[in-house]
Amino acid sequence: MKKIMYIAVTIIIIFSTVAILILQQAKFGKLPSGKRLERIKKSPNYKNGSFQNQSFTPIMAEDVSYLSVAKEFIFGKRDRIKPIESIPSIKTDLIHLDKNKDILVWFGHSSYFIQIDGKRILVDPVLSDHASPFSFSIKAFKGTNPYSTDDIPEIDYLFISHDHWDHLDYETIKKLKPKIKKIICALGIGEHFEYWGFCKDSIIEMDWNEHVTLDSGFVVNATPARHFSGRGLKRNKTLWTSFVFQTPTMKIFMSGDGGYDKHFAEIGKTFGPIDLAIFENGQYNKNWKYIHLLPDDLLKAFYDLNAKRLFSIHSSKFALGNHSWDEPFMKISANSKELNIPLITPMIGEQVNLKDTTQKFSEWWQNIK
Repeated sequence: MKKIMYIAVTIIIIFSTVAILILQQAKFGKLPSGKRLERIKKSPNYKNGSFQNQSFTPIMAEDVSYLSVAKEFIFGKRDRIKPIESIPSIKTDLIHLDKNKDILVWFGHSSYFIQIDGKRILVDPVLSDHASPFSFSIKAFKGTNPYSTDDIPEIDYLFISHDHWDHLDYETIKKLKPKIKKIICALGIGEHFEYWGFCKDSIIEMDWNEHVTLDSGFVVNATPARHFSGRGLKRNKTLWTSFVFQTPTMKIFMSGDGGYDKHFAEIGKTFGPIDLAIFENGQYNKNWKYIHLLPDDLLKAFYDLNAKRLFSIHSSKFALGNHSWDEPFMKISANSKELNIPLITPMIGEQVNLKDTTQKFSEWWQNIK
């Protein structure tokens, strides 16, 4: 018995040591401390040592458990969660882009580039081939990585909605560091950026319902989202957010991640009408319906927001859910046709002309195995 206990304790010590060494890697970032933590503690959205959603938000739905979800992922039916064939793409030259053009270019999942009114914006960039701390897991689909950090021009504003791995990629951020002028992020995330060598003066951290004037005519509003955060073992030490980005000529909503709740109607009432709503659409599951939008919830959120056009993201690069890889596009395309919603569905890298409401897009996901 003593020998068994000795072996068990030894194994626990070894695993604990390995876990500590892994979590000390720079890519895991750093938890807020010092003056930043003092500011966080004063936030109306921070309680009992962590950030809170506006409504009670369990990670899993009431009738499911972590064990049942794990069993579904391991043993459940997961047909076509990844395409066999390569995802098509177009490579727009962003470096030599005419600065008078107002465009959007999607990089797959939740990463995209916007050039509007002479400013260049990058949102939640993940240009690595994986969306996890380990390069062998959550691999990008074939064909979804035509862009590298070398293809990205100097960036006026980098927006980070929250610090999950599929939205904040250490390798991408470190390589882009010399090109980034200002960082706009949710409260607490600045700790990661300072730890990674960014100048404190370049970081703008925002709590919900705060606004900042970036430059003349450019205002960003941090608006609520219903989600969670964390890069390591501790959750919700940093905030998650959506943004309403107002330029001299457009008003753009960037959803980040999050489930349906009252905040969409409140945002629409305060800031609507919205010219372009960029919504997550993918990696959903009824088992975690409170933290990601289900297809029907997306439609409700779009109408709540009082938006004119819809751009669908959070799909077609990483398999984080159990639905087929193309299901999000099939559902939103069908719904938009039925309800006459102006829908933007570019290929990865395809140029979206932001001021051209007549631009047509192919259903590029059709017939890809």
